Amino acid sequence: MEGFKIYNKKSVSGIISTRKGESKFGEKVGFANNLEELSQRKEKYVLFGIPEDIGVRANLGKAGTAKAWNTCLKSLLNIQTNQYTYPQNVILLGEVDCSQFMSKASNIGEEDPNYLIKLGELVSQIDEIVAKVVEEIISAGKIPLIIGGGHNNAYGNIKGASIAVNSPVNVLNIDAHTDLRTPDHRHSGNGFSIARRDKYLNKYRMFGIHQNYTPDYIFKQIDSSTQDEYQLYEHLMLKSSSEINKIFQQELDLVAQGKFGLELDCDAIRNFPSSAKSPGGFSFTSVRRFVSLASKEENILYLHLCEAAPTTSTENKVGKALSYLITDFLNHP
Repeated sequence: MEGFKIYNKKSVSGIISTRKGESKFGEKVGFANNLEELSQRKEKYVLFGIPEDIGVRANLGKAGTAKAWNTCLKSLLNIQTNQYTYPQNVILLGEVDCSQFMSKASNIGEEDPNYLIKLGELVSQIDEIVAKVVEEIISAGKIPLIIGGGHNNAYGNIKGASIAVNSPVNVLNIDAHTDLRTPDHRHSGNGFSIARRDKYLNKYRMFGIHQNYTPDYIFKQIDSSTQDEYQLYEHLMLKSSSEINKIFQQELDLVAQGKFGLELDCDAIRNFPSSAKSPGGFSFTSVRRFVSLASKEENILYLHLCEAAPTTSTENKVGKALSYLITDFLNHP
């Protein structure tokens, strides 16, 4: 489809380091010629990336999330194929072609009085591509594994999933932020509020939001809502690991009563290289456990990992972390 780059073996062969006597993940994943082919394939999961940071910049954030997809691939495709990693159950579909959008964004000067609005217009165009790809994957009976990019892409995920199942969908979002900011121009901070406005979002649960970075009007908005609820990180951090896991399972049980998506913003992970890195947050081990628990739910529609922002010095760490989270989601055949 227009705006999406389909991969084949040749697309990624250059980043796979083979070793005699071993089999790497990238040697065993499947590929598809087009989206229409997906319904005929036996694989359960379809992996694709969104290499952009326009939504983050439109939210006055730091650029860098555009690098997460390639960083993830370099690590993921080089992990071992064994009885626990299941590459044979994955189609590596490709990536949203963000090159033209990124180029246009780079040509918009920050001194332009309409700078944020123009970036938001580009985000809206990416939204449409993401939504269509997610819709096609879910309609084919598969589960998309989506690597961002900014959290603006949650809107496309939710819209595409909702259209595919012909109903508003539930979402559990592990995040330091609600992303329920006012729907003025499109950016990474209002994907959920716009999904709510457009009636694609049903129950919305936020797990681990930080009190210091949530506006008062959003707290009041959530408190008056019958569909939205949050677990404050500052309350969770006073509890034991077992208590936190129990609360997460309760939130999971609630959204899993219907079709739902799992969103993980890497800002929620303590000291993780992300667009809004924080010294406070969940341990990486805790987040791995959350992802693994959610993957077992029959009604899960998709997994979205976003806001990772690798640098030259943190590329290896970010790549490994995203790879662990993906394989945790694939932890049963």
